[in-house]
Order: sequence, then C-alpha cells, then structure tokens
Amino acid sequence: MNSILALAIAYLLGAIPFGYVLVRFKTGADVRQAGSGNIGATNVFRTSGRGIGIATLLLDIAKGYAAVWIAGRLTDHSALWMSAAALAVMAGHAYPAFLRFRGGKAVASFVGAFLCLTPVALGATMVVFVAAVAWTRYISMGSIIGAATFPLAVWILTKPPLAVLAASAIGGAFIIYRHRGNMQRLREGTEHAFTLGAKKK
Repeated sequence: MNSILALAIAYLLGAIPFGYVLVRFKTGADVRQAGSGNIGATNVFRTSGRGIGIATLLLDIAKGYAAVWIAGRLTDHSALWMSAAALAVMAGHAYPAFLRFRGGKAVASFVGAFLCLTPVALGATMVVFVAAVAWTRYISMGSIIGAATFPLAVWILTKPPLAVLAASAIGGAFIIYRHRGNMQRLREGTEHAFTLGAKKK
C-alpha cells in the first residue's frame, strides 16, 4: 500500500505546475500562450524574466527530489519504488492533471529525482549538459545529449540495481521524446539559442 501511495504522491508533486503558477501570480499571463508554450523553466526564463525562471527551475528540481525522497521513506528505501517514483514525478510534470495533461518536458524534475537517486551520475551528466549548451548555445541540445548519456553514466559510475538502471534509461528516453519538437526546429535552424539576456518583467 505504501508503494502505491509513494507513486501517487510522486505524480501529484510532479503535476504542480510551478512555472504556470508563478507567471500567473506575477503577471496574470498564461505562460502556455507565450514563447514555446511550455510551462518549464526555460520558457519561463525566456518570456517572463530571469528571477521567475530561476525560481521555476529550483522548484521543479525540488519536487523531483522530494518525490524520490518520500518514496524512500515510505518503502524502506526500496530501489524499485524509488526508481518508479522518479518516473512518476516526471510523468506528473509532463502530463499534469491540473492543466489538462499539458505540461513541460520534465528535465528539471528528472534532475531532482536522479539527484536523490543517483547523485554521482547526475553530477557527471550535468557537466556534459553544461558543455553541450556552451558549445551549441541550445538548452534543448544540452538536454538531449545529457539524457542520451545519462544511463551510461549511471551504469559506469554507480553499478546500480537493475531497477535504477532501467529507470535511468526510461527517463532519458522520455526526455528525448519530449524534445522531438525541438529536434525538428534544430534541423530547420529555427530553435531559440540560449542567452542570459532574458526578457525583464
């Protein structure tokens, strides 16, 4: 029973649309009607300002971490159920019931979840992410490359239980899947390049 509760909590935490709520509270606007239409930190940063974008990023990371941590507490630190919670919180962010299942790409919740589950591998992957963004100037490219290399980092650096390795592979594949629109824009040369000069509100 605790395992089911852990998954339900993970999904509901993931479904809290911090980007949407913060932008609505600050400006009254619907962030889904601006920029890429995404509720995640990158679109919030680009359309609503640096401060609110950073706040969204930190809160989305925090809910990912909290989901896995709570699952550990409820299931006696079961690798299986903590791994399942990592995927559930990502699903909640991507398909939030509170926003008619129209959510974000789940990168920040992915980071938070695996920061709790496999911190060493996540740290190594963040280095890859930063290098990819610095080289290409595309957040989406960094996310895709990081997601693709993450399962390898988990396997090499942590030699985890099968459940954790499977979750890392599924989570990475899900991130890539959620970026399919970005990949199309990258091919067409229409993807937004990253800049620190976010819109100020």
